[in-house]
Amino acid sequence: MIPNLKVIFLFLWLLRCGGGNVDVQQKPPIQVALLKEEISIPCEVIFPYMPKYTKFSIDYYWINSLHQKTTIYSKEENVAIPSGKENKTAALPYNYRINTSSTGTYYCKVKWNDIQKVGKGVFVHIRDTGYINTSYGWEILVTLTVLLAVLSITATALLLWKRKVLCPRRNQPNILRQKVETQLPSASPPPLPPPVYDSLDVQQVDVYSSLENNTNNPSHRKNSPGKETDEGSDIALSVVVKMCNTQ
Repeated sequence: MIPNLKVIFLFLWLLRCGGGNVDVQQKPPIQVALLKEEISIPCEVIFPYMPKYTKFSIDYYWINSLHQKTTIYSKEENVAIPSGKENKTAALPYNYRINTSSTGTYYCKVKWNDIQKVGKGVFVHIRDTGYINTSYGWEILVTLTVLLAVLSITATALLLWKRKVLCPRRNQPNILRQKVETQLPSASPPPLPPPVYDSLDVQQVDVYSSLENNTNNPSHRKNSPGKETDEGSDIALSVVVKMCNTQ
């Protein structure tokens, strides 16, 4: 029973040392670069300082948008164990610098004798031109501020112009009224038409004056009494006719 337990513990220890302490990490997962720009593909290898794991191979490859795999670099590593660090875990960076040619995902694969680990990859986005800041927030804010200022100034000018043009027309009746009120005391009232009785009196005076002229005419005195009576009756008749016409 005791030898069997030793075999089981040995197997578990081998499993723990064989795959549990080795790993490959790639950070950051995304990079942006210009065309033909040199960038570094990260690859961190984690393993224990043991003779079994200090010797490994590293392969770098990338997969394009068509899922085609292309190997770009391979190397063999044999790490010396520092004194005092036996059986301790190491994390060594093995970054590889490349000149980017196209967009794709770059992977780092590490292979030991019986173990193989692949990183999660780094997606590299290639741009033809430099990064251009597409944020136009300040430009839009300044443009809107200028437009609002111009509109407010224009509206104020229009209001002042309308007030200057329309206010004299509104005040014109008041001005005319003031002029009339100032002129009324000095102006003389228009003459009233003569009453009807005054006109009648004037006409009667004319009639009586004509009668007086007729009586004072010597030619009428020299006539005969018959003629005088006829002329008198004619004059009286003419006077009555005039008075009727005036009424």
